Amino acid sequence: MKTLLIVDDEPRTRLGIQKTLAAWSAGRHRIEIAASGVEALSWLNANQAHIIITDVRMPEIDGLQMLEALAARGPLPVVIVISGHAEFEYAKRALQLGAFDYILKPLDKGILIGTVERAFELVSGRDRLDAMEKLVDPKLLEVNRDEARYGTAIKDAIGYIYEHLHEAIGMKQVAEQLHLNASYFSVLFKEQTGMTFSDYLTRIRLQKAKELLVATQSPVWEIAEKVGYQTDKYFIKVFKDNEGLSPRQYRQQAADTDPSIQ
Repeated sequence: MKTLLIVDDEPRTRLGIQKTLAAWSAGRHRIEIAASGVEALSWLNANQAHIIITDVRMPEIDGLQMLEALAARGPLPVVIVISGHAEFEYAKRALQLGAFDYILKPLDKGILIGTVERAFELVSGRDRLDAMEKLVDPKLLEVNRDEARYGTAIKDAIGYIYEHLHEAIGMKQVAEQLHLNASYFSVLFKEQTGMTFSDYLTRIRLQKAKELLVATQSPVWEIAEKVGYQTDKYFIKVFKDNEGLSPRQYRQQAADTDPSIQ
């Protein structure tokens, strides 16, 4: 469930926005309120907001100062700024600081809802990008980029791993295919690629698994077999240990591509 935080020191405006968006959301989103920039920053210390709607003129910490404080912490949530005509320069400054859009007072319910819908589309787009970025293992990219300078044995080993990924292969088996001593091959692999054979094999298997989770509807047990795991239970454990979520959760996250809010 995505969270939207409303920040406004005027109770009537704050509660009016909350009531309008609660009716529109119909329970699909978590809608929180804060009566000041100070209260909002305190709340955000312990909670995540995907979208923030904030007034620019507030006592103690105004909307712009809140934006600056949030930007200093890391990537901004999607921020919608509320301003009056006389405060338009504030709104422009907010956009320069990274705000998504602004709405002029007095607030029109249709414009408010339309802007929030577009904001949620942006949140969904960010989620998809995050999921796609997680598909790519930076260590594997580094290994592939440097492959041209590897010796013949390591190039052949990498090729063999890709061809036999669906099998329960291990370092000893690959070393035998190359007619090398397993201990020597282990040292050589680490020396040239910068990672152990075991780490490389796990990363390759998980990379392929993530691609299959996103691109197909194959059941998890079948994907486990395709990437060389003999049991789906062990595959799920390895996946969760490395990715922080289960294969099923990963697939659900990556498949959340519907940009509409109905």
